[in-house]
Amino acid sequence: MPVLGFPRVSVAAQQNNTPTPNAGVYITVTYIEPINVRSGPSSFDYPVVGSLPVGGTAPAIGRSPASEWIEIVFADAPRGNGWVYAANVSLSTDALLPIVEPPPTPTPVTTPTLNPTFVAAFQTLPTFTRLPTFTIPPALTMPIYSNPAIASSSRAITAWAVIILGLVGILGIVLTSFRRR
Repeated sequence: MPVLGFPRVSVAAQQNNTPTPNAGVYITVTYIEPINVRSGPSSFDYPVVGSLPVGGTAPAIGRSPASEWIEIVFADAPRGNGWVYAANVSLSTDALLPIVEPPPTPTPVTTPTLNPTFVAAFQTLPTFTRLPTFTIPPALTMPIYSNPAIASSSRAITAWAVIILGLVGILGIVLTSFRRR
């Protein structure tokens, strides 16, 4: 029966998409230093939103698909929850946490662009000049002595010079050995 002229309409309530903590499941920080709480399950893609001290606790909500990260209730985070690395904490019970879909990665605030002036400074035009090519060197010529008598006499002079210098060296060694005694 309509009330005040309005027909009755059945309305289905919407389900809240924010995860709620599992009853009685808490994490405790077991690492030797305070740990970072991030906005998502990755050290590279999500920023740090806060930290938990050594021995600190927080209600657990869920885990990442690979079970490497645990989502917790964290009031300082923008959405009211954060993520901690699972190796740094321990769970209060052995209950298996549900898998929670990670949030989308944040987009960078600014997109890096290149300054057109700097780009123009480093752009070079190709040169159309021919580059030098390898030139084969001329063949080596070995000297040839035309008169074998001159060549043999120069060898004899060199041999006598070596012999004389060797004898002078031996004489110097003998004299120094007598002088020391």
